[in-house]
Amino acid sequence: MKLVITQSNLTLKGGAEAVLLKIAQRYKAKIYTAEYDPKGTFEGFRDLDVEVIGRSGLYRVLPYSRMAQGLNYGLSFLNLKLKEDYDVINPHMAPSHWVRKNNPRVVWYCHTPLRDVYDLYDFRLSLKKFYARPVYRIGAYNVRKIDRSVVKDIEFIFANSRNTKSRVKRYLDRDSEVLGGGIDYRRYSDDGDGKYFLYPSRFSPNKRQEYALKAFEMFKRMKKGYRLLLVGPVSKDRFYYDYYQRIADEAKAIGDVKIITEADTDALIGLYSKATAVLYTPINEDYGLVPLEAMASGKPIISVNEGGPKETIMDGSTGFLVNSAREMAERMRHVAEHPKLSEQMGRRGAERVRKNYSWDRFFARFDQVLRKVKQM
Repeated sequence: MKLVITQSNLTLKGGAEAVLLKIAQRYKAKIYTAEYDPKGTFEGFRDLDVEVIGRSGLYRVLPYSRMAQGLNYGLSFLNLKLKEDYDVINPHMAPSHWVRKNNPRVVWYCHTPLRDVYDLYDFRLSLKKFYARPVYRIGAYNVRKIDRSVVKDIEFIFANSRNTKSRVKRYLDRDSEVLGGGIDYRRYSDDGDGKYFLYPSRFSPNKRQEYALKAFEMFKRMKKGYRLLLVGPVSKDRFYYDYYQRIADEAKAIGDVKIITEADTDALIGLYSKATAVLYTPINEDYGLVPLEAMASGKPIISVNEGGPKETIMDGSTGFLVNSAREMAERMRHVAEHPKLSEQMGRRGAERVRKNYSWDRFFARFDQVLRKVKQM
């Protein structure tokens, strides 16, 4: 199978990048991306054929920003015409699926339609200065128009969760098949209770680290002797860096909070292994590998009751789904005060991951669809 993968950027260590890397390694795929930071993302990409495309003249003169990124990503894939021989193209994060405009036989693994112009549009607009809002509205309108014109021709779409499937249908009027990403569950282990709660995720308003901080602040009033670890990369984009600075200030004011911005896979697995429990607070997350990694580590996962986590977490059995920061704080106290119950939840979570989220299961179906599209 001659597979070509397209991805908007490879600059961070996230769930989408982890799934993409596993697929690329299996097929020894060529990867096209509009932005690549070998030191920022997973080391495994250095052993693969990664080619950076785009970077038009307009992008070069604009300061590094979300607008510059968006222009570069969109134009890069919209204008890409592959010259090499291939069987199937496998796009990942939007707008890398725009490669379909000039290239057939596409299997899009959709982590989510572009949230900034769909379900998070109003939220993103509210963060803009008043004078920037008209430009944002015009840009979002045009992105949606291009998006729908391209997506109608894509041969097959996988959605990483039922949540993402519903977005694909609602915003792009296409059916898709749910195929959740797997994890290498054998790498994870439970090495006891290090008296800390862990929230691993890149720093972004979407990931809502302030929610975890608020819950931990309430928890501290109930029980002493615990810490909160916020672990995740920080983008050089000013939009995200300013958010990180605000979170860092809040963390300092609360106390007993440690922020780690650089942690390789082994280090993160080690942090999972000794956590009391894992927190997860993103806004309506598409899918989310963090709950799976927490369960594989034998840890209770305490997540907001939104999006993908509702599909992977069994409330009250492998973790808890909560509807407020106060409820999260109460669940944190509960697992801290009932270690035997936490161990039972951890064991059930680990078994659930082994049965339902292996890579063998993932590739059995993924291979099947690639072979079918190859013949189109």
